[in-house]
Amino acid sequence: MTPIRIAIAGVGAIGQAHLAVVQKSPFVTLSALVDPSPEAAQIAHKAGVPLYNTLDNLLAQDRPDGVVLATPNPLHVPQALQCVAAGLPILLEKPLATSVAEGEKLVRAAEQQDAKILVGHHRAHSPLMAKACEVVRSGQLGQLVSVVGSALFFKPDRYFDDHPWRKEKGAGPLLVNLIHEIHNLRMLCGEITAVQAFSSNAIRGFAVEDTVSIALRFANGALGTFMLSDTAACARSWEQTSQENPAYTSYSDEDCYVISGTQGSLSVPTMRLKTYPRREDRSWWNAFSETVVEVVRDDPLQHQMAHFAAVVRGETQPLVSARDGLQNLRVTEAIAQAAASGSTVHL
Repeated sequence: MTPIRIAIAGVGAIGQAHLAVVQKSPFVTLSALVDPSPEAAQIAHKAGVPLYNTLDNLLAQDRPDGVVLATPNPLHVPQALQCVAAGLPILLEKPLATSVAEGEKLVRAAEQQDAKILVGHHRAHSPLMAKACEVVRSGQLGQLVSVVGSALFFKPDRYFDDHPWRKEKGAGPLLVNLIHEIHNLRMLCGEITAVQAFSSNAIRGFAVEDTVSIALRFANGALGTFMLSDTAACARSWEQTSQENPAYTSYSDEDCYVISGTQGSLSVPTMRLKTYPRREDRSWWNAFSETVVEVVRDDPLQHQMAHFAAVVRGETQPLVSARDGLQNLRVTEAIAQAAASGSTVHL
């Protein structure tokens, strides 16, 4: 099978993560980089590929089979629209857009053109998440009742000092981090129909929140709670528990989600499964049958890139479509609105 020629636009942290994956993948080959920054020239030279300042130059001189858009968030929609108009398949980093209104504009254009857009919610490609979803859908937990989730971690002072915009409106963990969790929760428990939230900036005192508590209602009647903070010295986050990204110290005894049903519960990512063997055994006085579900822990970015190659070849539809990315953004915006207004926001 001939590898798909992939160009990467944006060589920041996530762009370089994609670069490392492409260089190891048997399914794709790197054709070019696109980035106007002075640092990009050295990165392109090391990778042994040409560098273009703009997408216009890339498309005019060396059109690839597909492009990864790992550029700053405000560029996502205009650059994705440019690729859609050119008929170029896209792996578009999340968030899909900086606002729901902008995201709707992109989704309309994509669906009118039958464009191939895979949104980079990479956890959707995690074998661990796939197994957790399989357990939930198997019925072993019974009818879903609740999910308790958390993304609790501590960002060091230099994270904000090096990039002061992270202290201002438009940043904060709601918009920067939560969208990952929303897609996970939708995969595990279904669509979210209403949200409530409280937010606080009591620790850092920035213009943006540092801690948020969230209440969720799902379409199937299940309820959820979620704690989010970038100033909590705690390991209960996906990055610190899933063992998928070696950049983070990992704690194999911690969980960031517990999904409970009428027959049992699943803790993720330890994958501890507690169920009642029989319906008539269900009682808090009786013991659970306890097992640990076997899983493969692997880098989801590698699986995402292999999937993108299949999308480019026309072998499959995007696992995370533009409309999926828009719905994640819609829920995230609703939570921000609920926190600001103190009211329930219905989706």
